[in-house]
Amino acid sequence: MKHGDNRQMTEPAFYTFGETRDGPWVVTCDHASNRVPEEIGGGDLGLASEDMNRHIAFDIGAAGVAEALADHLGAVALLSNFSRLVIDPNRGEDDPTLVMKLYDGTIIPANRDVDAAETARRLEAYYRPYGNAVAGALAARPNPILVSVHSFTPQFKGRPPRPWHVSVLHTEDMRLADPLLTALREDGDWVVGVNEPYTGKLEGDAVDRYATSQGRPNALIEIRNDLISDGAGQQDWAQRLARCLTQAREAAGL
Repeated sequence: MKHGDNRQMTEPAFYTFGETRDGPWVVTCDHASNRVPEEIGGGDLGLASEDMNRHIAFDIGAAGVAEALADHLGAVALLSNFSRLVIDPNRGEDDPTLVMKLYDGTIIPANRDVDAAETARRLEAYYRPYGNAVAGALAARPNPILVSVHSFTPQFKGRPPRPWHVSVLHTEDMRLADPLLTALREDGDWVVGVNEPYTGKLEGDAVDRYATSQGRPNALIEIRNDLISDGAGQQDWAQRLARCLTQAREAAGL
C-alpha cells in the first residue's frame, strides 16, 4: 500500500495493567514491544528476525520488569504495543530520530522512504494513543509519580562495553532521582549510573512531556538488558526497584 492509504490498526497501540489501582505510581514502558503492525509492510520492516529481536527494535526485558514493578508498587502500568522502529514514543514529535532509518549500524528498509504523510499517520495511529493514555493516567491522580522503565544493550557495535548495571536518568527535578540513586547504591554491589548511557535532559521526550513540564516527580530507569533477559531476572529487578523506589519516595516525602 502507498502512504496515505486508509489503513486501520489491527491491534491496540498500547496495553495497560492495574487500571483500577489508584495509588500515585504510574509505570510506563515506551519500548515494550518489537511488534510491527500488519498495516506497515505486512508486519515487516524488511529486517531479519535476528535484528527485530535486538535492542534496536525494543528494550529487551523492560516490559516484564515494568509489569512486575507495577504489581509490587500497586501501580498502573502502560506499555507500548509497537516497535520503536515504527515510531519512537519516547521522542518529541519534531525529533529527527522519531522514525529511525539507521540504528546501531542497521539500515531500516521500510523506513528509508517514509515521508511526512506517513510519519503523521504513524503519529495518529500509534504514538499519540499511547501518549494520551499515559497523560490520562497521570492526570487521574492527585499527586502522580512517573517511573519510566527502559533497558540498554551492554555494548554498541564498535564502542566500549558499558559498565553500569542500572542507571537513573533525570532532569533538573531530582526529588525522586536523588534518593533513588542513594537507595540503589545501598542496595547491593551495583555499578549505578547517572544519566548513563544517555542523558535524561532531552526536551520533548516522554518524561519531559508527561512529568517534568507538569511539575511531577519522576525517574527514568535504565537496566542493562543482559540482567533482565529472562523472567527470573525481570522479577528480581522488579523487586529491587520497588524496594528502592518505596524508600526513595519516603525519603523525598512524596
